[in-house]
Amino acid sequence: MLRTLDQHWREHLAAMDYLRQGIHLRSYAQKDYRYEYRREAYELFSNMLDRVKFDTASLLARIEVRSEADLQREEEERQRKLLAALQAQHAEAQSPLGGAQPETGEAPSDQRAAAAPVVRGERKVGRNEPCPCGSGRKYKQCHGALES
Repeated sequence: MLRTLDQHWREHLAAMDYLRQGIHLRSYAQKDYRYEYRREAYELFSNMLDRVKFDTASLLARIEVRSEADLQREEEERQRKLLAALQAQHAEAQSPLGGAQPETGEAPSDQRAAAAPVVRGERKVGRNEPCPCGSGRKYKQCHGALES
C-alpha cells in the first residue's frame, strides 16, 4: 500500500508542477488563475486519492495466501523441472568441457558439410553486369532481384 501511495504521490507532484507551469494561460480566458489553480489542484488531489484507493483495493483482492507446505511443494517442482531440463541432451551433443565424441571418431555429417567451402561451377556475376540470360538488363534488375 505504501508503494502504491508513493508512486501516485510522485505522479501527483509531477502533475502539479505541470499545472503550475501552464496556469497563467487561464488569464487569457478572462478567468482568475489563482481560483483556477486551487480548483484544478483539488481535482488532481481527489483523483489521486481515488486511484490510491482503487489500486490498494485491487491489490488486496489479488493477494494469495499460501502455506509453507505449498511454497515448499512449488520449490521442489521447480527444482525437478530444472533438473529435467539439464539432463535432456541430444545423443550427438558435445560437452563444452571436452566430453565424449561420437563413437566413430569423425565429425557428424552436418558438421562436415558446413566446414566444406562452397565451390561455384561458373564465375560470379557482378550486380551491374549484363544478366547472363540475355535479356540485356543489369543482373540486379533481372535475376539478381529474384535472389534477394
